[in-house]
Amino acid sequence: MSAYLARRLFYSIAVVVGVSVAVFLITHQLGDPVRMLLPLEASEEQYQAARQQLGFNDPILVQFARFSVDAVRGDFGDSLWMDAPALPLVLERLPATFLLAGTSIIIALVLAVPLGIIAALKPRSLLDHVASLTALLGLSIADFWLGLMLIFIFPVSLGLFYTSGYGTWEHLVLPAVTLAARPLGRISQIVRSSVLDELDKNYVTAARARGLSEQATLLGHALRNAAIPIVTLTGFELTRLLAGFTVVVEAVFGWPGVGLLAVDAIERQDLPLLQADVFVVAMIVVVINLLIDLLYGALDPRIRY
Repeated sequence: MSAYLARRLFYSIAVVVGVSVAVFLITHQLGDPVRMLLPLEASEEQYQAARQQLGFNDPILVQFARFSVDAVRGDFGDSLWMDAPALPLVLERLPATFLLAGTSIIIALVLAVPLGIIAALKPRSLLDHVASLTALLGLSIADFWLGLMLIFIFPVSLGLFYTSGYGTWEHLVLPAVTLAARPLGRISQIVRSSVLDELDKNYVTAARARGLSEQATLLGHALRNAAIPIVTLTGFELTRLLAGFTVVVEAVFGWPGVGLLAVDAIERQDLPLLQADVFVVAMIVVVINLLIDLLYGALDPRIRY
């Protein structure tokens, strides 16, 4: 176990370092942030003085060395846009993103697991077709369109919930439901296929032959053995949302998350803020993937590290 953890930590550090290098190189090709900072009437002397002050005139290897040393200390410099330390600005947005992504995944699981189980118990029935159609709709509907339709139906037509903002559960409902549609479709399909596959195995037949009820057989045996692909996909969907795929929904509902912050940083060519944003997201994704791998051993005693 300790050897496995050490190996995974080494790989995780390598991933974070690789992401940091890629972000540094890519962000330095986005444009000239100094032009964005200075007024249009600024002279060439003022422009060159600002570049010198911010360190953009240094060789790229010097800039990268300075970035690496500062990143290890958690210092990504000051945001060029907000004129404040970049890392705290990103960390301030994390609770909103965690809340939105976590609520969306919970909604998806609460609906997808029963839907997938019902479809697996009644394959090729009307319920199975309804479940498959629901999953297909969830996968097919564009997030921004669904969000706009929910805004039109609930806040505009019925006066329920809020169209934008952050702070109460009424602000959370519509963006969370919007984001839950795609994970709902994917998870319900993997639940159906995994449970259906387990129900055809010999140990389920043996459990039924011993007189176990259908509910005990399903929940105590089949669903537990089907849990690994379900957990894997759930972890993927969670990391996908935390990695910035909430940005469209955040823009539609005015939700102050890290995805929208990254887009704003790109538009303003705010390199320190963008680098801090991507670094934090990479760390979160690495940690979640490690926790999911460790969870496999608890779900399936046959897995040894």
